[in-house]
Amino acid sequence: MNHIKHHSNESMEDYLETILSIQKKQGYVRSIDIATEMNFSKPSVSVAMKNLRQKEYITMDETGYITLTDKGLAWAENVLERHTILTNWLVSLGVSQETAAADACMIEHDLSEESFAAIKKAYS
Repeated sequence: MNHIKHHSNESMEDYLETILSIQKKQGYVRSIDIATEMNFSKPSVSVAMKNLRQKEYITMDETGYITLTDKGLAWAENVLERHTILTNWLVSLGVSQETAAADACMIEHDLSEESFAAIKKAYS
């Protein structure tokens, strides 16, 4: 079954998670870093960044460096936590790290809070 992006928040969550991940890795984030990391075109990343700026999840300075706002950081950390816990859970069940990370990406957006809380309690 193909995974259909049916939540508008889903791609925003992916972007926020990627921004946080790049920031942790290299200390700064630009649109080109996001495009490279996510394998998206620069124009589509630019549209997404504009959207995230309008929703006040990020700020961008005149040189193009992207910073998560407090609101954006809180959301990104929440998504990253879900991703990490779900990946660890799948690995603990015997799934390879690579597959677990890919599957966690698909599950993290659609899983109910109740199910996630139960997994988090059992595996973190």
